[in-house]
Amino acid sequence: MLVILAFHMIELTGPDNQKIELNPYEVVTVRPVRPDASSHFGKSIRCLVHTTDGKFVAVTEDCDTVKKKVEEVLQ
Repeated sequence: MLVILAFHMIELTGPDNQKIELNPYEVVTVRPVRPDASSHFGKSIRCLVHTTDGKFVAVTEDCDTVKKKVEEVLQ
């Protein structure tokens, strides 16, 4: 018996314009980067995406865009 698992990844952009594919089912929260933390993450980072494994991904998209991409897959 062959079982094929299909899931959709969302594509986001990392700090150096690298493409990041993220499983939307593993997204726990998203939050904007505080202005005082931009020196730590870089000026291009606008959103931190927290995942089920306790890590986070820093992306250049704003959090509303990230939420929309996640919700499109989860619907």
